[in-house]
Amino acid sequence: MEHPAGESDDGSLRVDFDRRLKLEFHGSRITSDAGILVHRELDDALGLTDLAAAVLSECRRGKNTRHLLVGLFRQSVFGRLAGYEDVNDADRLAHDPAMRAVVDRGGLDRRAASTSQMGRFETGWLTSEANLTALTDLSGAWIDRVHARRPQTTIVLDMDSSVSETHGAQEGTAYNGYFACMCYHPLFVFNQFGDLERCSLRSGNVHSADSWRAVLEPVVARYRHTMKRRYFRGDAAFANPEIYAFLEAEAYKYTIRLTV
Repeated sequence: MEHPAGESDDGSLRVDFDRRLKLEFHGSRITSDAGILVHRELDDALGLTDLAAAVLSECRRGKNTRHLLVGLFRQSVFGRLAGYEDVNDADRLAHDPAMRAVVDRGGLDRRAASTSQMGRFETGWLTSEANLTALTDLSGAWIDRVHARRPQTTIVLDMDSSVSETHGAQEGTAYNGYFACMCYHPLFVFNQFGDLERCSLRSGNVHSADSWRAVLEPVVARYRHTMKRRYFRGDAAFANPEIYAFLEAEAYKYTIRLTV
């Protein structure tokens, strides 16, 4: 009787490989995020994350700190640049060669930070009062570093609020009738190049222009003696006499939409 599979010979199937060929797994040496290496080169040229390291306070205690604060900061920033919105992918990225090179130029022989380590960094160490103050001023310091290399004579400031929808009982979350959701209601100031000058995270139920002076005034002060031509743009939320008087006193020309 023939073999049920259709073969007359039911002997063992043997494969004779060419022993000159070798198969090796190098998954840990492959990255899909090589683009962040270009950003890291720009960072080196401008010294942006080094500037951050100089102003952030080390609040960890003890000598057993596995990762330097600047490395954790780089992993947080460059992870977002690579499209990872939170730290859930940190365990996988800890083995990624591109991320390891970004965190520490000489650190390819060691892993980057894990999800738990990044979580403690972002929600614990960065949220100290000293570091929150430093982070608030950091984007402006970065922009000044770029302007030092490419001087500008004109500044256009755009101020607007936005929505950051929340899910759960986060501190400060509230219902916003305009956006029809539970959210935060952050306030931003951008320049004409799309760079974030300054921002503030606010409760979801505040007015769009709430705390405008605390956000706008430090930016205006930075450019008071460096920009010849100064402009401001805002929507109808910022159409109030206090803002007009402030901008005119600072010699800003402005375009603000009027309420109908």
